Amino acid sequence: MKILFMGTPDFAKIIFEGIRSLGADVVAVVTQPDKRQGRKMLLTPPPVKAAAQEAGIPVYQPETLRGGAFTQTLKEINPDLIAVAAYGKILPEEILSYPKYGCVNVHTSLLPKYRGAAPMQRAIMEGESETGVTIMYMAQGLDTGDILKTEKTPIYDNDNLETLHDRLAQMGSKLLWETICDAEAEKLTPVKQKETDATYAAKIEKADCIIDFNKSAKEVFNKIRALSPAPLAFTKLNGKTVKIISAEEENIKGRPGEVTSIDDGKIHVACAQGGIAIQKLIPEGKGRMSAADFIRGRKVAAGDIMGK
Repeated sequence: MKILFMGTPDFAKIIFEGIRSLGADVVAVVTQPDKRQGRKMLLTPPPVKAAAQEAGIPVYQPETLRGGAFTQTLKEINPDLIAVAAYGKILPEEILSYPKYGCVNVHTSLLPKYRGAAPMQRAIMEGESETGVTIMYMAQGLDTGDILKTEKTPIYDNDNLETLHDRLAQMGSKLLWETICDAEAEKLTPVKQKETDATYAAKIEKADCIIDFNKSAKEVFNKIRALSPAPLAFTKLNGKTVKIISAEEENIKGRPGEVTSIDDGKIHVACAQGGIAIQKLIPEGKGRMSAADFIRGRKVAAGDIMGK
């Protein structure tokens, strides 16, 4: 089976490398155009492009898929199946309907819950105890296609976005490979999504990253780990922004946002119920550091109020 793979970031790279290692015949890759990144704004290829080039697989980076811009190239590739993972563009109907075995997508939630751009972050933020991967046929709606396969995983207390991302990517590559095999054997059994159970995982905006210490410790803790290692939850301390990399819940009392103590290398901050102990952070204009180093620099003291 000739497969056209469409994907862009690290998540897609793990999927791409995973299905190839299991035997998938990926004949071409479509990914987003190179973008300028970093302080020097160097033109940087997407992770999937770098992996495909290393494997000697042709790479295409169309600016648009609309208006038939990619039709001739698609006919030349002539894939039996299109596999999509975090590509980042909407596929027009002419692409969705082209391959014999359809277009399948790897989505990081248990659909129909958490359709949309940020399912992993939203699941952690909202205190879900489990999530998973769904392989589905692609349709014109947002993550509305028929479900082909699912696999669940717990969301552990020590998970953050990075650990969950990597685990779901590994699960996704295995599940996508199983889908490819079943498609070729004509054993797929699509199941329609139950619309009444659908929820939406909106893109993470700057406002989503602001820590509100008037929430419970659990809610604050979940926000911090849902946004770590990027873009990171943040607050204000003495007029300057502080991004929080990691923290833990604890049972303390104080005014919401009050630094109750700093005497053990952690910054203890009260919430509406309970509190958190900050372990690692990024002060405004500085690099990543431990809370202990921040304390030693005399940048925080007991009695300070975070969030002002």
